[in-house]
Amino acid sequence: MTSRVRHITLDSHDPYAQALFWAQVLGGNVSDEDFPGDPEALVHAGGAALLFVTGPETKTLKNRVHLDLQPEDRTRDEEVTRLLGLGARLVDDRRRPDGRGFAVLADPEGNEFCVEPSAAERSA
Repeated sequence: MTSRVRHITLDSHDPYAQALFWAQVLGGNVSDEDFPGDPEALVHAGGAALLFVTGPETKTLKNRVHLDLQPEDRTRDEEVTRLLGLGARLVDDRRRPDGRGFAVLADPEGNEFCVEPSAAERSA
């Protein structure tokens, strides 16, 4: 027998707001059972599920686990611009002039994630 990852759980101060942000990022949706003020909120996006739960402490250190995103229908730089417009912030720009590299962004509560080149950019 094996196990499967049911969802990735992240502590947050405002689970519903975090879920709304990540649903936009991933093109998913927030569970119909979740509402503002709930202690947890679930996002379904493709095969992934992110569960945001209320956590009392403030993030102070680098994440030990983070998500690496690869855009499907746009370039890495276009995706970075879109995510910044949704409320992410640029933490570390490791993009290289040759089109390789990645950008480290943070969600509205400071959780870091990376945006890598698209598959089309990787094959160019």
